[in-house]
Amino acid sequence: MASANRCSYTFEEYKESAEWLLAHTDKRPELVIICGSGLGTLAEQLEDKTSFKYQDIPHFPLSTVPGHEGRLVFGELSGKQCVCMQGRFHFYEGYPMSKVTFPIRVFHLIGVKTLIVTNAAGGINRSFNVGDIMLIKDHLNIAGLSGQNPLCGQNDERFGMRFPCMSDAYDKQLLSLALETAKEMNYLSFIHQGVYCMLAGPTYETIAECCMLKTLGADAVGMSTIPEVIVARHCGLRVFGLSLITNKVVMDYGTQEKVNHEEVLQTCKLRAKDLQAFITKLVSKVV
Repeated sequence: MASANRCSYTFEEYKESAEWLLAHTDKRPELVIICGSGLGTLAEQLEDKTSFKYQDIPHFPLSTVPGHEGRLVFGELSGKQCVCMQGRFHFYEGYPMSKVTFPIRVFHLIGVKTLIVTNAAGGINRSFNVGDIMLIKDHLNIAGLSGQNPLCGQNDERFGMRFPCMSDAYDKQLLSLALETAKEMNYLSFIHQGVYCMLAGPTYETIAECCMLKTLGADAVGMSTIPEVIVARHCGLRVFGLSLITNKVVMDYGTQEKVNHEEVLQTCKLRAKDLQAFITKLVSKVV
């Protein structure tokens, strides 16, 4: 197990993790789903499951956040071979960006072509309600703008080019399929499109910070996802992302309302079935 403050990995270490997984399962997924806080039950929808604890996989980090199980689950969803991450890694856990994004390059090496990434987020857009789902059309990488970009350091051309484009980070065809799916399922009343913003955490945002993010064009804010998306695009994976709006951010100095992690997990439980049904049907359309 590599140390928590490790700043980079070699190609051989990524390859060792990939080869360990390929040797321990006959599953060959082309799609990975990253389950955000409280959303790990998505993995339970897979059929013919094989699971591995992160601690057993060479070089894999450990997830320390409540609501993150800490295992990979391989199986079939809607006729497609998938792998689910039940729990992700965060910069605020003390991990460098190389460790936060470590699994993405491993997935690339085992043949994954598409990433579906989910998260729990605070709603900045005042038209969003708690329990709504936001399809991510773009992002604001505040952590990256302050120097914490997962692609900093020496570039390995075996994964991707030195200066990857991010104006097409979220696949337009997958977004169109998601909107089509939402319409078919009569989910349009609680599904929106928007811009996701990542802050480093682990503190929730101040009122002034929320007002700033609204001015910058953010519709929802969280503490994850963007580093994974960047590395996925660097590797050539297609990306679709969504946020479950688990709370409304506080933007009024006169309120006594406060955000807490228990509220986030509770909202995830209430919307879990709808989210599972939506992703299951969406996966059936992905080619």
